Amino acid sequence: MGKVAGITNEVAVNLAAIRERISAACMRSGRDPAGVKLVGVTKTVPVETIREGIEAGIEILGENYIQEAKRKIEALAGLPVSWHCIGHLQINKARTAIECCDWIETLDRETLAVELNRRAQSAGRKVPVLIQVNIGGEESKSGVHPDDLNSFFEVVSGFDWMDVRGLMALPPFFDQPERARPYFRKMRTLLDMLREKSPRAERLTELSMGMSGDFEVAIEEGATLVRIGTAIFGKRNKSNSSPPGTENTEKGLIR
Repeated sequence: MGKVAGITNEVAVNLAAIRERISAACMRSGRDPAGVKLVGVTKTVPVETIREGIEAGIEILGENYIQEAKRKIEALAGLPVSWHCIGHLQINKARTAIECCDWIETLDRETLAVELNRRAQSAGRKVPVLIQVNIGGEESKSGVHPDDLNSFFEVVSGFDWMDVRGLMALPPFFDQPERARPYFRKMRTLLDMLREKSPRAERLTELSMGMSGDFEVAIEEGATLVRIGTAIFGKRNKSNSSPPGTENTEKGLIR
């Protein structure tokens, strides 16, 4: 792999290239690149490789599996990085998620909201959360149905220990990124809808959408958080995956 601005580390090279593509997508859509944050998806990525990413400038990391996240967070303690939970979260993992993660991006049901709020209160910290929307209506994925989003938001925004900051989505996967554009556009419309009705619209700023194969289209449609794994860290080693049964791998799939 060639060098970028004197960088020789492969992860750093990939990261620099992604940042250039993010900036270009922002330029095309008239946006400030500072308004788009990159979440490095570290599912199955070894700790030392993650360390390389942090040293190269990654400031936010996203993990699908809470137990895997806990192990990595402990190994990388003290480094300047924020951790996001981006996988389907089981209720019995809520306590660990609150202890380990700075943000929860996958709030998708009221029972989980109740438990997260309880655990956040016990921890004494208000936790930023995103509501996951099942924008494609896919049975294999979690998320609130778009028709139920308004009522769900009214419920969870009333919890004292959760700070609802926006929406997250995993649109259907397409080989052609343009085919995902209508789903990204719909997500922006849904966020605008919530902002119009919320007394705290200034807090509803985040749209987490777009991955390695379609993040540029997502940015053009308003993404503020893009979750990128393989384009930075390379192809995943499935042997490093969390053991079966630790999380719902179907509903927490991140590419």
